[in-house]
Amino acid sequence: MRVNYGNLHQVVASLTDGEDDEIALMATVACEVHHCDDRFDWTGFYRVTAPELLKIGPYQGGHGCLVIPFSRGVCGAAARTGEVQRVADVDAFPGHIACANSTRSELVLPVRNKQGVLIGVFDIDSDQPDAFTQDDVDGLMRMLKSVFE
Repeated sequence: MRVNYGNLHQVVASLTDGEDDEIALMATVACEVHHCDDRFDWTGFYRVTAPELLKIGPYQGGHGCLVIPFSRGVCGAAARTGEVQRVADVDAFPGHIACANSTRSELVLPVRNKQGVLIGVFDIDSDQPDAFTQDDVDGLMRMLKSVFE
């Protein structure tokens, strides 16, 4: 099953309409995205909780890393640079943090609030190599902006 971003946007928009609590929004997005595509093995948020520090937020899947500094891993790189990280092979990414041995590829998108402040990153892991496409980046960024900005 592959995600239909048009349908996903409609579902997420209807579920989050009028909600402004970031944790509630993150929980809803993580759940809906996780269950819309079999490529998505772990789906969740890491929240900015202190300068240069991410802590695990709402997620779906097995356990995740509890704390990730901006200086480490794919999530840290997305937070540090403010740029999407699409990694086809996590073993080839310098400093990759292996929260789960099954992860083969990863997509991490920065998440900003209405004021443009980085509030976290949205992390999707796949047990398939090179699982993510530019369509995934575009569809997920559009959804995140509509929910959080």
